[in-house]
Amino acid sequence: MDTLNLPAYPARVALQGSRRVIFDVLRGRFVALTPEEWVRQHFVHYLIDHLGYPAALMGNEVTIRLGGCERRPDTVVYHRQGGRPRIIIEYKAPTVAITPKVFAQISAYNSVLRADYLFISNGLQHYCCHIDYAEQTSRMLPKIPAYAELG
Repeated sequence: MDTLNLPAYPARVALQGSRRVIFDVLRGRFVALTPEEWVRQHFVHYLIDHLGYPAALMGNEVTIRLGGCERRPDTVVYHRQGGRPRIIIEYKAPTVAITPKVFAQISAYNSVLRADYLFISNGLQHYCCHIDYAEQTSRMLPKIPAYAELG
């Protein structure tokens, strides 16, 4: 798998039949190892191990209804109180460019979830947007904030 712009971690990779799988700590099971999943697992471990995000408040591929269809944001981080979505994270494979289409995709998810932060990563580039609903503004942040830094 590709080298990423994220800290390495001891990934649990195995073979199930003829397919490679990786252990997803949030789902508690092995999932197909795709380039996007490689990014997801590294990013989730970066958030938990390096930035202090509580794994108990995170979920991978949470199902939502969007325009009459079921969609699954890649990762959702919830508030401690009330269980309201706090962050939506969208991952792409390292070979996939982060384009306006990716920002439109995560914005569509946010039209349902109304999270305070949107993160996008292809494992090489990471973007973070903070949304202030009271002021009706959004701003790009220079880095992914630590959990304790979230406003």
